[in-house]
This record gives sequence, structure tokens and C-alpha cells, in this order.
Amino acid sequence: MRIALPPTIDATAFAARDPSAVVLDLHGETMGTSWSVRFAAPEGTDPSAIRKTIVARLAELVAQMSHWVPDSLLCRFNRSTPGTWTTLPSDFAHVMTRGLAIAEATGGAFDPAIGTLVDAWGFGPVPVAALPSAAEIEAARATSGWSRLSFAPGDAHLRQPGGIALDLSGIAKGHAVDVIADLLRDVGIAHALVEIGGELLGRGIRPDGDPWWVDLESPPGLTLQPLRIALHGQAVATSGDYRRGAHTLDPRTGRPIETGVVSASVIHRIALDADAWATALTVLGPDGLGLAHDQGIAARLVTDARGAVREYLTPALSAMLSD
Repeated sequence: MRIALPPTIDATAFAARDPSAVVLDLHGETMGTSWSVRFAAPEGTDPSAIRKTIVARLAELVAQMSHWVPDSLLCRFNRSTPGTWTTLPSDFAHVMTRGLAIAEATGGAFDPAIGTLVDAWGFGPVPVAALPSAAEIEAARATSGWSRLSFAPGDAHLRQPGGIALDLSGIAKGHAVDVIADLLRDVGIAHALVEIGGELLGRGIRPDGDPWWVDLESPPGLTLQPLRIALHGQAVATSGDYRRGAHTLDPRTGRPIETGVVSASVIHRIALDADAWATALTVLGPDGLGLAHDQGIAARLVTDARGAVREYLTPALSAMLSD
């Protein structure tokens, strides 16, 4: 068993630990998947009130950024008239700010503006009768791409250039994890593990003094040496087509990836960034390891080329492994 430890330890988390605290679990559904929260409950905590607050906050995010809810703000932006400027609420604006920055850093391997391509391949809310033709792919690419967007972060204005469709499925769950962890912190819960659709963030520690341990997800059927992560001020996100079939598109070509990556996991202090970088490295494959190194990204890639399975660890992740 390999153990990955965080680069820094929060001494205040240990000082504030209550060994007698009870660990509670809450669960629900959101964004077409499930959510769960495990936390050390301070005395007097009302779990039903906490759950109600979580559900309401997640509903806000869905109403803003869902590609699957026709009256969401995202879908209304996608249908808006060319030249229209939309003022984004703070969550949406933050996701776009980080999403566009990561799109630029990855050369478009992560792209929040490929909703038309996603729909053309049938990976969106509307099923398709057949795979898109080469001409249909090129037509979708012509109206897609982050570089066509104009965004003014200062006043949170996003311009519809005409025909562009956002799809934030590669980043919104990560942001939601961050949001729920912040929500818990704001109501006095400092020690918690938050999970949405397999993306996780751990803050503080367990009442017994252990971190929130998580075993890194691996594709089924592959024999890999287990890797356990101490999620102490850390998030982890995994992208892989083994979850729901081949669905990862290379935004640069408009076609499914051909990198051989079956799993890409990223550890980062921010779940949003972990989510988006996991998507980008799935697209880039081993060719993206140099970029990940330059960006200080802790990541694991697993490739499968005709049965030849290989695991890659970036230096940032290797440095986290305990001796």
C-alpha cells in the first residue's frame, strides 16, 4: 500500500480536534449523481438543518450551471442572441474565470465551451440516432471553443459570440465540492470529507486524529498497486471513460480521445482545479506529463494500450509518497 501525504499539515486542525465528537454522514442526489458528507459534528449540531442547507445550495448551482436543465442560466446563455452579454452570479463567474485560465494553460485540452460537440456525439441531454459525420463534427467545432468567448471578470459579463454552447461537466462538480466544504466551515464544521460524483475534498481531521483517508480510484479489472491519500486540506478528482463508457472528447479535434488513458487522477487543494486538470490530462495523455510537472500538478495517469497497462506519477505526486 502506497501512502500519499499532504505537503503541509495544519497544526490548528489538530489543536481544535474534539476526540469525543461524533462522525455523522449525510447523503443525497445532485447533478445527475450522488453527494455525501462525512463530518465531525460539534455539540448541538442539527444534521437535518445542515442537510437542508446543503440541498438548497446545490440546487442553486444546478440552476446556474446545468447543461441538463433547460431553464438553467447556462442553457439560457447557450440560446442567447449573438452579441448578448450575460451577467453571471458569483459561482458561475468563478467557474468561468478558473475554467478559461485552465483552458489557456492546457492549450484547450480542457474547454468549457464544447457543448455543441458534446451534444453532437450524444453525450448531452438529447440522444442522437447516429454518430456525427465528419462534416457535422467540423460544423460543431466551428461554433465551439473557449477562445471565442469574451469574459470580463471584473463585472462578471460573458458574451455570446453566436452559436456557442457551454458545458461545465468537467469542472462544476469540483466547484460544488469546494462550495459545500466552505458552507460547512461557515456553520462551524471544520473537519469534513465532501464527495460529489467521485470528486472529494477533505478538511481538518477525524476525531481520532487520523486524516480523511481515501483510496485512489482505479479502473476495474486492472491490477495496480493501491494508493491511499490523506485528504487533509486536499481534494482528489478522477476522470475515466470506464465510469460511463467512452465519452471524453478532445476539444481540439472534436473527436473521442486516442491517448490510451483509462484513468487520470489529480490531487489539488482546490477540487475545482483537480476536476478540470483531471479532464485535461485525460485528453493530453502522457504527452501532458511535462505540462503537469511545470504546473506543479500532482497526478496519476493510467494507460492501457492493447492490454499493456502503464502507470505514470508526476513528480509532485511522487513527492507526496511516504517512505
